[in-house]
Amino acid sequence: MTDQENKIPGGKELINSFKILEKLGVEEKMQVADLGCGRRGYFSLQAAKMVGELGKVYSVDVVQSALENVQSMANLFGVNNLKTIWADLEVPGGTKIPDRTVDLAMINNVFFQTDKDDLILMEAARILKTGGKLLVTEWKKIKTIFGPPLENRVSPEEIKNNAGNCGLILREEFEAGPYHYALIFLKK
Repeated sequence: MTDQENKIPGGKELINSFKILEKLGVEEKMQVADLGCGRRGYFSLQAAKMVGELGKVYSVDVVQSALENVQSMANLFGVNNLKTIWADLEVPGGTKIPDRTVDLAMINNVFFQTDKDDLILMEAARILKTGGKLLVTEWKKIKTIFGPPLENRVSPEEIKNNAGNCGLILREEFEAGPYHYALIFLKK
């Protein structure tokens, strides 16, 4: 993945996965799940480099071609600790990742595509270890000339409310770039 692939026209950075994962304290030997990894797998590939050979990253998506692309990118960059999983995040237990085994779960740019964010958050909470972290990044509810329609974007308050109902406690909220916000939750 080149730096150019994560920029919008004009060269402005869309989101910096390395800086965000560094802020989360991602380190070697961690188990990470990228729920809704997308076709480029930015966060999955970056996390796989950071957790090292003794760590593991689960790249989960409902679109098979996205997973094939992420696996191709992993192969291209010599990433051997990434496992793709085809799953519907809106189905409880759908990821088939065992309960309480993941140090960090990530849900990046997913909630604008669904009205079942509560089910996705429940799945994240299920796979997280006690004390594990959940990262959510989403498009800000501001008008832009690119990205999802404004009416599909989800406010941080909606996510915080649903996450609280899943036993997740807000630890931090910050700007994840000019067009995104980030929320970090801890599992009780």
